Amino acid sequence: MRFLFVGDSMTIGRAGDWTWRYRMWRHLESTLPGGYAIVGPRATLYDPAADAPDSETYADPAFPAPARRHLAGWGEGWLHMAPVIGATVAATGADVLLISLGLIDLGFYTNSEQTEENVRAFVAAARAANPRVRAVLLPVIPNVRAGYDAPFALECARFNELLAKAVADLDTAASPLLLAAIPESYDLDADTYDGTHPGPSGEHKLASAFADAMHQAWGLGGPYAG
Repeated sequence: MRFLFVGDSMTIGRAGDWTWRYRMWRHLESTLPGGYAIVGPRATLYDPAADAPDSETYADPAFPAPARRHLAGWGEGWLHMAPVIGATVAATGADVLLISLGLIDLGFYTNSEQTEENVRAFVAAARAANPRVRAVLLPVIPNVRAGYDAPFALECARFNELLAKAVADLDTAASPLLLAAIPESYDLDADTYDGTHPGPSGEHKLASAFADAMHQAWGLGGPYAG
């Protein structure tokens, strides 16, 4: 199986991070050894000093280069990924998409309804490239801004409702979609370093959300062990 991580700043990570992608790689190594590949056109982290995605300074320098691949970008959302996912799936042969998007859209670019339209466009483009593609979609985890910006908090909640409906509408036997669950214990103070981006404990919880969804629904891999 060829896994493609699709996400925003929470997924690309910054220089010095482990990233939840690393945690997922470790999980796949333990549950699907030799039975998977990680694909994608990018492999770097975001460098705040350079304000560019050009860092290779992962917390674990032994993180193998092939496993670092992804399609994630600092400041990128459904709006940005929908136009490029078809070509990416076609070029990489990806057949399982692990997607964490939406917060940046709602925060800066589109409202909940517009963001949901981009979700549907994204799925259509991915399926045009691979009619049997699978995807696991993580709802938006509201960040610290939701605590003082009530309209933003409402948009996050509304989008998650629309995302659940889109997944239910678009799910098919040939190209199944899963809605992952936001970890119940996810805490912005304990699991992020700035109220948005995951620290080590948050990375484990995000990886667990994807791993457990795939194991429970598809029998793929195993329970997340950390």
